[in-house]
Amino acid sequence: MLANQKGGVGKSAIACLLAHWLAAQGYRVLAIDVDHQGNMTKPLTKSGKAFVAPMSAHQVFTDAASASNGIAEEHPFVLIPSSHELKALEQQREQHNQFARNLRVFLHHADQRFDFCIIDTNPNPDIRVVASLVSADFVLSPIQLNQEALDGIQGLLLDERVGVERIREKLNPKLRFLGILPTMVEPTPYQKENLRQLVASSQIRSKMVAMVDAPTGGADYAFIPKRTAIAKAQGAGQFLAEIKGDTAARDSWREIQPVIARVAQLMGAA
Repeated sequence: MLANQKGGVGKSAIACLLAHWLAAQGYRVLAIDVDHQGNMTKPLTKSGKAFVAPMSAHQVFTDAASASNGIAEEHPFVLIPSSHELKALEQQREQHNQFARNLRVFLHHADQRFDFCIIDTNPNPDIRVVASLVSADFVLSPIQLNQEALDGIQGLLLDERVGVERIREKLNPKLRFLGILPTMVEPTPYQKENLRQLVASSQIRSKMVAMVDAPTGGADYAFIPKRTAIAKAQGAGQFLAEIKGDTAARDSWREIQPVIARVAQLMGAA
């Protein structure tokens, strides 16, 4: 799953790239959009590559049995779309435990049909995020290189309700934090310095995505550069790697592909 307590960090774009890449490698992929804004739903639907399930993510939380029965067996790449009803789940506090159980039951059934499940979450840390963290195997946290995001890293990891480390300690011991992934990185002195500070801090560096199997002091760490081709591909519902005749798209994918492949490798892809 992808999670961050701040919106606008490129989380949905990374989710789409990861889902597309895994599907292109021949893996069976389930994508679930639990953010009512639908920023993963729109491009994956427009792409025509993912089968759009007849139920929404809201139904996964409220009626897992029906949702499980609604996924057709023949589709290897399936999207369970967002819906505006998702916003109401947080207010139904008496049902929160049931929502979390429903998601876990649904994912248990999906595990028999799919190799990977990509969950794109909303930025506000509500029951959708908590339930996803409680059921996930992995979590990746895209961030932007600004002071607000850097200051929020501790909350991302240690928040009493939705901190990744707190969830792992109390509710989901199998949850593995893949790392912090800086996104929309620009070659400016300010962002270069912020990236340098991240890598210089041993505490934060250990939470970043190393581009080698055995991180050392000289290891390279993953980041996604700011490229207009990514936003254009999202808007057009295209997989960046498959855009033909566009030099900017080709060059952008050449930069980004090793990062997407590394994240997939950490999740168990060959």
